[in-house]
Order: sequence, then C-alpha cells, then structure tokens
Amino acid sequence: MSAPDGIPPADTLAFVESPVQLLNVLEWAHDQPHGEPQDGAGSVPAQRTSGSDLRRALPGPLDMVVVVLAPHDPMTRGQLRRMAELARDQGHRLRWEEARGSAAAPLRTVGSLAGPLRAARRVVIGDPFSRYVQLLLTLARPRELVVVDDGTATMEFVAQLARGERFVRWHRPCGGRGARDLVFAPVSASARRMLTPNDHRSVHLFTSMPVEPPPGVTVTANGFAWTRATFGPPRLTRSTDLVGTSLVETGVVEGERYLEAVGALAAAHGATRYFAHRRESTDKLRLIAGRLGLEVVRPELPLELVARRGPMGRTVLSFPSTVVHTLPLALAGTDVTVAVCDVDPSWLTAHASSRAQGFLSRVTGSARHVRRLPQMSAPARTT
Repeated sequence: MSAPDGIPPADTLAFVESPVQLLNVLEWAHDQPHGEPQDGAGSVPAQRTSGSDLRRALPGPLDMVVVVLAPHDPMTRGQLRRMAELARDQGHRLRWEEARGSAAAPLRTVGSLAGPLRAARRVVIGDPFSRYVQLLLTLARPRELVVVDDGTATMEFVAQLARGERFVRWHRPCGGRGARDLVFAPVSASARRMLTPNDHRSVHLFTSMPVEPPPGVTVTANGFAWTRATFGPPRLTRSTDLVGTSLVETGVVEGERYLEAVGALAAAHGATRYFAHRRESTDKLRLIAGRLGLEVVRPELPLELVARRGPMGRTVLSFPSTVVHTLPLALAGTDVTVAVCDVDPSWLTAHASSRAQGFLSRVTGSARHVRRLPQMSAPARTT
C-alpha cells in the first residue's frame, strides 16, 4: 500500500500506529456531526445549535487525513492494512507511511509531515506515549488536540497527565532512566505541555475507559456506535471463547504461569477457541494449540469488529485487558457475557514494574458490564 508523494491539506490530521487506534479514530469521526462550522478565522463558534438545525448548519464530511505510521510487526501491519481498507470504504483519506522502514525513514517522514502539521487546525493521536507521536507534536500548532483510545494505556496516560508526571508506559520499570530517555526528555516534556489545555488550544479525550481527566480536558464517551451500526449482530455459538493477552511479551507475566492459567481457565469454563493478541509470539501460540488443545484464531481485525461480525461464543473470557471495557460496548444488545479473571500476583515476573499489579487490578475493578470470576490460585509448579 504505497502512498502518493505529499499530503493533501486537511483541517484534521490523525496519526495512528495500531489497528485499535485506527478503529477508534473511525469511531471518533463517526461521532462528529459532519464537521465543525467555522468562522472566517477558522475558529469554532462558541454557540451551537442542536438536532436537525445543527445538521443543516454543518458543512460536508469531516476534512481529515489519517496518517498510518507503519510499525515493523507483521501481525500489526496486516490488521492495519485491513483497517485502512475499511477506513477508505468510509470515505476517509489515508496515507501509509513506512515510518520505520530504514535509518533515514524517520527523518523523511517527519520532514514530509512538517508542513501539514503546522497547517492543521486539529490533530488526533492514538498513542501519547509514542516517541514518534511526541516528536511530531513538537511541529504542530493545533487549536484542538484529540486523544483517542490506545487501549487501557489511556487510563495511565490520563493519571500521569493529571499528576504532571513524565509519560511512562505502565509495564515499564519506573526507576532509572536510560540514555535514550534522557536524550528524549525535552521532546517528552514538550508533548506533555501540548497535551495540557490553555487559552490557545483545547484538549479532548475520546475514550471507552473510566478516567478522571485533569481540569480543562473534556471527555467524550466512545460507545462503539460506528462498529455496532456497521457490523452484526453476530451469530452466537454455544461455546466459550478465550481472549489472549501480550502480558508475557511485555515482560509482566511468566510464560509458563500464563500457559498454566490459560489451560486451567479453559478447562473450568469449557473454552474451545483462543483469540490471539496481535503481539503474541508464534512459539507461545503453538504451545496453546498443541499442549492445551485450543483452536488459536489470529484475527485480521481488532476483536471488537471480529466479535460483531461473528460467530462468537456466548461467553468470552479474558484476563485484564482492553477488551473487558470495549467488548461489552461493541456487543451491547447481544446475549454475549464477558467475564474477566484477575492475574494472580505470583504470576508476575521478577522484572515486572512495581505498578503492574495495581494497574491490572484497576483495569479489572473499573470494568463495567462484565462478570468477575473468582481469582484463580497460582498453579502449582511441577518438578
């Protein structure tokens, strides 16, 4: 999927690096009332009408270009390509950037985006923790900045923004700072200032997560209206499905403990299918299929879309992850039950962040419309 040279001018630029981010940009765009009316200076009037009067007053489709900052991971790239096709089907303009394709790629990408970034009135981002996105924000002068969900990381981002802390992903150790962190610190600090609203710039959050934003940041709930309007409802099977996580790959949970927990959970609830996370390793998935006997499904789209398209089990099991917040919304009006099992503290690796257990507990405890399963005891080790 090659992109033409240059980016066409647009009122809104959106930057995504994962399929979930692109899905949530589509949800945000669907939530917009056909674009924003502007006065001669390009600002949004303070007073708005409502209902049919608003729809008549607004101009045409949202003037937006979505820039995909393509990652290396093959599974992520595959899902992004499928999501890009869906976005184009919805009439959105996309630019696919091989932003990490070579040593010169970042410089070339940033250079090509500098002009459009300075001209855009609104910038939409999916991952405020991304160094790539933080670097691009230093070039932007938006009057409006929108953050859409990148999963449960949104919860940690909002908490850190409210406390005025530097942005650190929850699963990374928060102790020392490496050389790259120190070099990049000024850019990160600049991004944090950009994400703080002031008299010249508004900051909005479009999220399905339970958050308490800092003063001045407005929140719009993501109810997955576009997903529900576009797909489904799904055909339901009598079986139980289990959703995988990348907790092993991110160094939070020990691999063998995770396999034992998956096996015990599947046996206790009769799960037959395992929906793999896009970042799960091939070796781990091979063990889940071979040792545990589960049918491993590697989705071509985010699970929210896969679930709406069906077929789907009447019960979906998950460890703490984004889907315990998003699937109940995407599957609203169906008879699917989403159930969540907490991570036992003894499953954590010795290198897991000191914040990991608290964050995972918060993910589970704040989930709405899910069934809480009793915490499984840590499987006994065999010698």
